[in-house]
Amino acid sequence: MRFQITGMGILLLFYGCYIAKAARQRGRGIRTDQTGKGKTGSAKAIELTMKAAAYMALAAEAVSIALNTGSFPIAVRIAGAFIGVVGTAVFIVSVLTMQDSWRAGVPKTEETKLVTGGIYQLSRNPAFLGFDLVYIGIAVMFFNWVLLLASIFAAAMLHLQIVNVEERFLAEAFGEEYLKYSGKVRRYLGRKR
Repeated sequence: MRFQITGMGILLLFYGCYIAKAARQRGRGIRTDQTGKGKTGSAKAIELTMKAAAYMALAAEAVSIALNTGSFPIAVRIAGAFIGVVGTAVFIVSVLTMQDSWRAGVPKTEETKLVTGGIYQLSRNPAFLGFDLVYIGIAVMFFNWVLLLASIFAAAMLHLQIVNVEERFLAEAFGEEYLKYSGKVRRYLGRKR
């Protein structure tokens, strides 16, 4: 039962942050969800598949938590809980740091600014890192093959979103400023020398 409460707490904080931020932005006239909007071809397909994969992973997580499917030793499950909590914290900090520039998907029609301070000095994509850590943490806490495959697929789609859609958009929108930034900070974690 402790792991179920922890797992649900992780998901509620993680997705609660997402929903609260989207509601706040909507109140300010900002459309947070830009997934697939204004795009064509592979960019649209990647973003829509990523969104579906994220929903699929969330469903697998919720069912796994409800059924308490974990079979790993307690110490391993505790490690999974720690990873999930860290992922949630990373996500929340990244969303707060982005302020009103934060979007789900690449905004083709709305102006944003390039955020390079705070947690973005350590990761170009801390929100995606947060997603990945939550996927890993929940999968370790409540391991089953469906959850593992859903989590891997969602993480892979997030990566494709970064590499094939987001990085191209940022290079076009911010040019040399983004290229200098990407030359200093790694995609997921760490600074370059």
